Amino acid sequence: MDINDDIVIAPDVVIRADELEENFIRSSGPGGQNVNKVATAVQLRFDARNAPGLPERVRERTIKLAGQRATKDGVIVIEAGRFRTQEQNRADARGRLTALVAKAAEPPPPPRKKTRPTKGSVERRLKSKAGRSTVKKLRGRIDND
Repeated sequence: MDINDDIVIAPDVVIRADELEENFIRSSGPGGQNVNKVATAVQLRFDARNAPGLPERVRERTIKLAGQRATKDGVIVIEAGRFRTQEQNRADARGRLTALVAKAAEPPPPPRKKTRPTKGSVERRLKSKAGRSTVKKLRGRIDND
């Protein structure tokens, strides 16, 4: 994946390359002495609220699924510093953003169909409740009349 490529998640869901803003920061991950000198971690910013390539439903779900990674303005911030190179961290951040938007673009699940318990299962439940009640009553104090 080239940094200038648009990310196509679905036919109507596209993240354009110019909508992504990348800043490189110092990483806390692996890298030895190199980690103190080179900014290998990437901070990827994507303004989901104003993205023209996202339908309204996907836009709102993306911000909701992002949770704390989304700012009040609807900007999603993803930090990736797992790897030692900028290229790997950039690909990791873009992959995580793609996965987030793809999950938001999934169609909602079908509505739940209400079902009623069978007559036999209701009777069995009530019978077991009555049995438990009897057992617990027998655990009480014995009256000496």
